[in-house]
Amino acid sequence: MSFPEKRYDSISSYTEQYFGRIGAAAATLDHARLQEAAAILTDVYGRGARVYSCGNGGSAAISNHLVCDHSKLVRTDTDLQSRVVSLSSTVEIITAISNDISYDEVFVYQLRCLAEPGDALITISSSGDSENIVRAAQWAIENDIRVIALTGFDGGRSAHLADVNLHVDADNYGVIEDVHQSLMHILAQYVRQAHMDPDLIDVRNF
Repeated sequence: MSFPEKRYDSISSYTEQYFGRIGAAAATLDHARLQEAAAILTDVYGRGARVYSCGNGGSAAISNHLVCDHSKLVRTDTDLQSRVVSLSSTVEIITAISNDISYDEVFVYQLRCLAEPGDALITISSSGDSENIVRAAQWAIENDIRVIALTGFDGGRSAHLADVNLHVDADNYGVIEDVHQSLMHILAQYVRQAHMDPDLIDVRNF
């Protein structure tokens, strides 16, 4: 049964249920897959290669936010060279591709222009089935670019294409996106602290 499954007359009870759903969704994450994702990012950042991210709607906002935390935060107090590009932030080329070619091509077109073997791609899609996300993931896999897919609902096609699927078992967009946002932060903070002087960890803000 999807959430909400009925009308709530009290925002307090709705809030209690909503936060409960976030906790339940977070508990479904496969921690082994999360470790694999962290290992991919550590390898890419350690080599100075690039990580690309993409998403639509609320997932685009997470993709753009990821650039801040995975660039600035990960580099602070570490020797990692994190180079991160959100394919969702380039409104000029997104609108040009959409207008002249197809919205389905907005991410894969940019990857063809920018990405190189050894880079990584993080796709963020609650359905996991947005055509522009699927095309980007497929091209990346075919061109030696590892793919980390953040998904919800039934995972869609991108869940099956990805090297690592971080799946959130939930059926509410807000709940899924809240957990995806948390995963974005967790990956950045975990990788950072793992490469810091241990004496600095408790005196730095994360």
